[in-house]
Amino acid sequence: MNRRHFLQKSTALALGASVLPYGFFKSYNKVEKLGIQLYTVRSEMDKDAKGVLRRLADIGYNYVESAGYKEGRFYGMKPKAFRRHLKSLGLSMPSGHCATGFQAPNQRGTLLKDWEMAVADAAEAGQQYLVLAYLSEPERQSINDYKRLAEQLNKAGEVCNQYGISFGYHNHDFEFLDFNGQTPYDLLLKEVEEKNMKMELDLYWATKAGKDPMEYFRKSPGRYALWHVKDMDNTPERFFTEVGNGSINFPAIFREKETAGMQYFFVEQDTCRDHPPLESAAISYRYLLGMEY
Repeated sequence: MNRRHFLQKSTALALGASVLPYGFFKSYNKVEKLGIQLYTVRSEMDKDAKGVLRRLADIGYNYVESAGYKEGRFYGMKPKAFRRHLKSLGLSMPSGHCATGFQAPNQRGTLLKDWEMAVADAAEAGQQYLVLAYLSEPERQSINDYKRLAEQLNKAGEVCNQYGISFGYHNHDFEFLDFNGQTPYDLLLKEVEEKNMKMELDLYWATKAGKDPMEYFRKSPGRYALWHVKDMDNTPERFFTEVGNGSINFPAIFREKETAGMQYFFVEQDTCRDHPPLESAAISYRYLLGMEY
């Protein structure tokens, strides 16, 4: 090709590029590592924890969040043993759920009994976060209940800080109820110091409560270190479904991950109605692995 033809061709290419639609050359981000909250497969874990963990690793998951800590053990294994077993499968456990202990007052390793034991075990198991999973109905009858809870959460977070891990709070939809102009979730954000508590935002429950997760990220940037990635189906019931099969706009939410301060996210499906839980976990994994945002 001579110089004249080269210049003509280069000019044509440049002109062609100038009329391409906006965004034609835009690069997209993709998810690289995925986690799963083991509550999704809780029944299966109760029967064969090691077998289920291997299945999850085979699907492609990189890390897990526990939902089975009790009396110093994770699914029947001591913290170091559980950590070693995860490592043998190429898995890690950066986060785990804990309980207040209200429903099981004699159980050790809860917010109300031998809390430091739970924190020490979490650190030994390799967790970076220890997250309060749920409030039973009697614990959340009034705004004053949440005010008392905020005091407990500050103290719980201080103990976690001593062990080099972060305390966190996982929401459902009831934290967004209105109590005479006050919203429990907003109260917890205000009354619990950020240094003592990060937030694990459950995208399904926040959306079901009529809240926009991205608004919360912008109001408290950097505080949402953990997410539960859970989808909502298109029925009037707005039931749980596999990630990508429902109505939540995950690409838009993931574009705000830097604002949120997200470090880890976990696929979760409270109830799997259309498929066995491990199959649902695989469907969600495949969607997220292929998602561009």
